[in-house]
Amino acid sequence: MTKIKTQSEKALAPFGDLTINRGRLVVGGCFASELAEKYGTPLYVFDVNRAKNTAAAYVDVLRREYPDFTVCYASKAFCCAGIYSILAPLGLGADVVSGGELYTAIKGGMDPAKIYFHGNNKTESEIAYALESGVECFVVDSEHELTLISKHAEKPQNVIVRVNPGVEAHTHKFIQTTTPDSKFGFSIADGTAEQIILSIKNYDNISFKGIACHIGSQIFEPQSFEIAIDKMTDFIVKLNSLGIEVERLDLGGGFGIHYIEQDKPLTPEQYMTNSARYLKSAVKSRGIKPPRLIVEPGRSIVGEAGITLYTVGAIKTIKDIKTYAAVDGGMFDNPRVSLYDAQYRAVVADKADAPCDCEYSIAGKCCESGDILIDGIKLPELHTGDVIAVLSTGAYHYSMASNYNRNAVPPVVAVADGKSAYMVKPQTYEDMTRNDVIHVFSEDGI
Repeated sequence: MTKIKTQSEKALAPFGDLTINRGRLVVGGCFASELAEKYGTPLYVFDVNRAKNTAAAYVDVLRREYPDFTVCYASKAFCCAGIYSILAPLGLGADVVSGGELYTAIKGGMDPAKIYFHGNNKTESEIAYALESGVECFVVDSEHELTLISKHAEKPQNVIVRVNPGVEAHTHKFIQTTTPDSKFGFSIADGTAEQIILSIKNYDNISFKGIACHIGSQIFEPQSFEIAIDKMTDFIVKLNSLGIEVERLDLGGGFGIHYIEQDKPLTPEQYMTNSARYLKSAVKSRGIKPPRLIVEPGRSIVGEAGITLYTVGAIKTIKDIKTYAAVDGGMFDNPRVSLYDAQYRAVVADKADAPCDCEYSIAGKCCESGDILIDGIKLPELHTGDVIAVLSTGAYHYSMASNYNRNAVPPVVAVADGKSAYMVKPQTYEDMTRNDVIHVFSEDGI
């Protein structure tokens, strides 16, 4: 068994966990094409050991560099009960942004005392459920939220306040979250962050613990996090001058991963070592008490641990323009291409060492002209029935999947050490229609 070399070696070099055996793609010790045959396609495949190793790296480097820390898995990246059962034993907590994510995290074995509840518009029922469940902390994003927490909290509830430091990381405009025009957080620049924090003293059942920010997603430059640390620690100095102690500093996530050859992310060790050391220097130079550091990796834990398998169906050549290879998935299992112009690499599962001398546009099966998964990729010659593996699909694929065109959300199969098993079982047509009411206004209706 050897590392992938011959299929666009430079492009695939970052995906070191993938191997080939006799020309066949192997993930988690399993042949990709055999997984497709056993479980069907489209199929999300999740490499458990890859995710565990990445998560453990965050914990290990912070234990060494900044011992007062909490690593919270960002649930929105990939939320199912199984992922929490994998990450909780490693010492991770979770950040959740809905009642559904909270329920799933607890069902998967996550300790509510390690859960931070984010979200810019938590509903009253979600807040009541979170308080009943015993979540560690709310990340407050509105004055309205404070009134709801106070209404339902029977004992002092920990909160940190999400602020907007005004740092524009170099990411897609739809996933930048601290630009001046953002629905998230309270602006430091205009004083609203200071005002909302000062107002918390008016609630005797709410305990202010710190501040949080999140500057975007798929960030490669460590300088973006350094600027955020400077802005946040400057704000802590200001709060201290008002007699407000800041015990926790949540720097969010946003750590980038490899999707295509041009992506140059840092490793978890590099991201965290740089940020931890920079934070230690920042608090020392400002003469403030070192806060507990909270980080929220999501995509970087699960993104490269996932691939999606598709089966090629129709192949259509438009003379002098392009050749379309249609697969049995599409925007219902990967909406990121349509939403963010996301780009991907792909491998033909049983031709992993064949020359890539044909160009294709990989088209989805949805009734949309824009349902293109990869527009223009060099691959070996394709035939109907070939299995294609699209790489780095572990984050924001299953979580964002839909039943558009009444297509079923694909199952998730976990792989590790040559074994495979369902992590999320297949969705059936009956599952999709279970809540449909047929005779709406008849006696048989509801």
